[in-house]
Parts: sequence; C-alpha cells; structure tokens
Amino acid sequence: MLTSFRSYPAGRDLALRLDAQSNRGHAFRHRRAHLHLLYTLLASSFLAPSHGAPDSGPLLPSPPPFTLPPVTQLSIFNKVIAPDGFARSATLAGGVFPGPLIKAQKVRANIFIHVVMFSISKGDLFSISVLNQLQDENMPLLTSVHWHGIHQLKTNWADGVAFITQCPIPQYGSFLHQFSALNQTGTYWYHSHLLTQYCDGLRGPLVIYDPEDPHRGLYDVDDETTIITLSDWYHDPSTQLNKITGRVIYDSTLINGLGRHPGGPKSPLAVIGVEQGLRYRFRVIGLSCDPSYNFTIDGHNMTIIEADGVETVPVTVDSLPVLPGQRYSVVVHADKPVANYWVRALSTFPNQTFAGGLNQAILRYNGAPNEDPTSSSGPFVLPFDEAMLASFGSIPAPGFPQIGFADVNLNLVAGSVKDRFTLNNVSFQNPPISVLLQMLSGARHPAELLPKGSVYELPPNKVVEITLPNTGAAPGGPHPIHLHGHNFAVVRVAGNSTPNFVNPIWRDTVSMGDVGDNVAIRFVTDNPGPWFLHCHIDFHLNKGFAVVMAETRDEIPDIYANIPAAWYELCSTSD
Repeated sequence: MLTSFRSYPAGRDLALRLDAQSNRGHAFRHRRAHLHLLYTLLASSFLAPSHGAPDSGPLLPSPPPFTLPPVTQLSIFNKVIAPDGFARSATLAGGVFPGPLIKAQKVRANIFIHVVMFSISKGDLFSISVLNQLQDENMPLLTSVHWHGIHQLKTNWADGVAFITQCPIPQYGSFLHQFSALNQTGTYWYHSHLLTQYCDGLRGPLVIYDPEDPHRGLYDVDDETTIITLSDWYHDPSTQLNKITGRVIYDSTLINGLGRHPGGPKSPLAVIGVEQGLRYRFRVIGLSCDPSYNFTIDGHNMTIIEADGVETVPVTVDSLPVLPGQRYSVVVHADKPVANYWVRALSTFPNQTFAGGLNQAILRYNGAPNEDPTSSSGPFVLPFDEAMLASFGSIPAPGFPQIGFADVNLNLVAGSVKDRFTLNNVSFQNPPISVLLQMLSGARHPAELLPKGSVYELPPNKVVEITLPNTGAAPGGPHPIHLHGHNFAVVRVAGNSTPNFVNPIWRDTVSMGDVGDNVAIRFVTDNPGPWFLHCHIDFHLNKGFAVVMAETRDEIPDIYANIPAAWYELCSTSD
C-alpha cells in the first residue's frame, strides 16, 4: 500500500528540496545586474562558435547542429550563452542550445518462420546515459530527460518524466535510458521534464530517419541542415519565472538557437542555406515553453508530409501554426531567384513585430550576397487547416464511429483557480513518489494513487475517447495537449465540429483551439504504465494542467521485469 513509500527518502522531502532551491533565487535578483555584466564579459570565451559576436552582421549558412548516435552519453550542465545577445547561465544538453541532434535510423530485421523469411521494420535501439553535472544553484540541480513522442512500448520506466515514471536524477548522478522506437520514424525531440527546467535551455531535436520513406520522391535533401527549431528564450531563470502571477512574457524568439531581443544588439541570426532547384525536407520542431508560432518562409509554399512522426497525405500551405511540442516535416522547393528570404516565426502573443530582425532567420540561396533579406511576407492564400490533414496510411479511428461511443469516454474540462490550472476541478500536484513506483509497490485502486483525483485508470485493450471542451475557463491558450505513450486519432479537430473517423490525422500533441471548440481524440490501451496527459505550455503544466492515465494495470509486471536496479536507486539518491 502507499504507506510503504515512507521507506524512500525521496518521498519524504524531495518536494521540500525543490521548494527550497526555488527560494534561493531571492538573492539572485539583487545580484542580477552585476552578474549580467560578468556573464557578458565571460560570454566571449564560453559561447558556442555558432553564436558569434554580439554585434556581428549576418553570417554565412549556419553550421549544422552536432549530432549524437542513439547509443550515447548526454551530459547536462550549466553554461553561459547569449543566443539573442543577452548573456545568462543556462541548463544545456551537451553545452549547446538547442541540444545536440540525436540521430537514429529505422532498421529492418529478418525473421524465419518455417524456413520462410519475413522482413519486419523496427525502430532503432536507444541507449542514452543522462549525466547530471548541474552546479548553478539559481536553477534546479535535479533533472530528468523525456523523449517526446517516443511511445516507450513496455519501457514506461524510460519515459523520463519526473514524479510520473521516475524519480529525478540527482546532482552528479546519471541514469541510462534504454528503449526501442518500435515502428516509429520521423521527427521528435527531447527535453527536461522536471518543473519548468526546459525553459532554461534543456531541449533538443531527435530524428529517426527512414530509408524507405514513402515520401522520399518528394525531396532531395534531408539532413542535419534541414532541421528548424522554434523556441522562446528567457533572460531570467525558470525559478524566477515560476513566481510570476499570470502569463510569463518571453524575451526573444530563437530559430535554430539564434535570435534578437527588443532593444538588444544586432546579434547573429540563423542562416539556412539552399541550392536553387533542389527540394528540401525541413523538419520544423516546436521547442517552445509557451508561445505558439506561425511559421512562414517569404515567397515559398510548404508541403506538409509529416505531423508528429506520422506521415501525412501531402498538403500545401503558405503558413504553418506550430504549438509547443508539435513537429512537422514540410517540403520546400528552392525554385525562386537566387537571393535572401526571411524565415518568420510570429508568436500568438500581442504586439509582435519583425522590426530589426526580431522573430526571424534567413533562407539564403547559394550565391546570394551575405546580407539581410529585403523580401516581404504574404499574401497568404493557402492557410493551414488541421481538418485537411490525414495519415498517409489511411488509418481509421478505432472504435464505433460516433462521438461518445468508445469503450471508455472521458470529458476533461480545463479551468483555473487562483493562478493554478485544473482538469475536472483538480489541479495536478507532483506526488512524493513517482506514479509508476506507486503502482509497482502495491496500490490496487485508483483512489490509492497520488496525486488524488488526477489519476485515471484505464483497462487493457479498450478504445478510449477524450473530449477537451474549451470553455474559456483556462486562460493563455491555444493549449497544446500532449499524451505520452501513444499517438492518438484526432477525430474532431479545433475549428471544425464535424468528426472524422475515416482517415483522421494521428499525432501526439493537439491544439485545444479557441473558446467553443471541443477537440476529441481516440487511442487504444495497448501500452501498460502511467502516461502523462498535459498542456505542453510548461508554465501551465507546472501550475497543474495535467492528469495521469494509469493504463493496463494487469500488465505492469511485464514492465517490472525489465526495470533496471538503477531506476530504483534514483529514488534513494534524490533526497
């Protein structure tokens, strides 16, 4: 029963340590001006080369991100960087922002049954040791890393979610994540899943390339140089931002880790190099903590061929909304005159502008001068409509094709009370011990699982439908809703009241839309373990916008057999 968790030191005071660590930031506010001056002086020696000097002009095509294989070590440490010209200490994977690209590839295995050979596809095998070398006490010293979009079939323990699937990795500790991305290819990412730590910089791309991509004939180039990350950036540490009542305002937009902030220097912008006549598969990744972005490339249309790791029927648009956690692959034909073109990411926040290079990067044709673009945006005549997206494999939604007629039907209503978010009137609070450990330790009924009122038990092999009505009671949208452990069929998308059970888009992060929308998703409970469902605006998650789907309890022993001893040790070393 739950009383057995008292034997774990982490369960007694882990939350207290996190609160105390947050309070250490009080003195930091008084030293910030002095620290900023010191950081600026130090930045020239600590910055990654791609960041350049704060007042330098446009660069030649930006170097591609450095890559790591799927079997690797990922070191997490603090470093001073100035991606928008303002120097600050950040929490980084591999010492860079965004973190290094983890590059994997779908592999094929041959099996023999009665001397007949069958060829089956499977995802690459991952073995990633996360090493915590954090030292800056103005930010969290614990950490965790989540592999966003990877289903973790039968490896729930490796999902990397503090307080749900594991205890945090302690300072100077490490943890080895081992998993297979079975039947998964496409565009993913990784980030901290502890408090709002990824807002301090711990986020990076992960791509599983498919040598047999059904869309391979639509593009010529797909490599490290065609990854485009969109992120917000903050000059204050997340421990300070978490104390803000109401919406947190970001300081700058970074495209591929570079940008400018209002009133700041003309710091370098990311440059994406192309060769006239070639077709490029750009993998656009929403690394944002809060804002959603409208992504455009002046003078160029984009053909969507993937959403959240799922191949789509090609759809051509001239603008693309990218919410936190979402990913798209778009094919762009470099068929315009040799020149420079603005790449734009305008957020949903008010009073946004492109003046002075804000919210922009540069698409540079080979042979174009090394200068800022003079291109103009629009006109926009091919708007994005999620209802037009469909899976390339024509995958129907599971279950009876009518809203409310799945095996399990859940209606989750988002709200807010005193600067905290709620789902069905309950605000999620991190439990003292991870939900998975609770389930392994003998909790037999959902009412026994903590946090109380935030855990929904789901039976095995059932079709689950979740409706997410937007009543307007949860401010700060659009809210991107992400489910761990699954792709889901979006049977009713934002902005469209007509359900689609025949060929909906399948993905793992969906917009709740505007007031009056009632998004509906479906999935099958075929992956045992506790899976987080939450708003991917990290500040909203930190204030309670989440629930846990405790799935297929009877198969938890299958997970138990594969959990390494080091996983249990995290809960005795995190105190």
